[in-house]
Amino acid sequence: HAPNCFLIYESGTLGAKPDVLPLSIGDGVLAEHADSVVSVPEVFNYWLQAGRVDVGFLGAAQIDRFGNINTTVVGPYESPKVRFPGAGGAPEIAASAKEVMVILRQTPRAFVERLAFVTSVGYGQGGGARGRLGYQGSGPTAIITDLGILRPDPETREFTLVSLHQGATVEQAKEATGWDLRVAQELDTTERPTGEELQILRDLRARTEASRKGAGSS
Repeated sequence: HAPNCFLIYESGTLGAKPDVLPLSIGDGVLAEHADSVVSVPEVFNYWLQAGRVDVGFLGAAQIDRFGNINTTVVGPYESPKVRFPGAGGAPEIAASAKEVMVILRQTPRAFVERLAFVTSVGYGQGGGARGRLGYQGSGPTAIITDLGILRPDPETREFTLVSLHQGATVEQAKEATGWDLRVAQELDTTERPTGEELQILRDLRARTEASRKGAGSS
């Protein structure tokens, strides 16, 4: 799909070529065949904040209609119901990458009306709020879920359902969203993955599972 893709992880690996899915950004498999391993400050200062990262990929514990992300806490910060791993490099990626894609499962617990904590800014309160913050990156351009694809409205920046995966319905997407989800007038249907793409993903999963079983038995 993207043969010239150059993988950068905030842990310092440039040109990472993992053969299995890494457990985290600090997994040694990322450094094993990387072109170079540099310091974390260099990744942020020279690569990310200088505008050299074209696409950032983020997950989320919670996300709102304007693509703002929470990966910090649910409930009061001082005594939360749930404490998540935290920000990591996500706020800087959200601020400085030329565009951001967010990938997560669509559920009412994740797609919320109001975030308990704003860890990474998408479009703030919508409209021109992001521009007033002075962030150089254009912000999140897509939220990809297990039900479909959402993109921001050009004016309001509210995320709108623009494509449904085959088998999913608008009703399912609305029920899985904690706000009144907007739906595009001309709703697309996401193309099915090809047999080759599915086989590549299955082989990757099989290699990853085999690798972890091997590590656990050593």
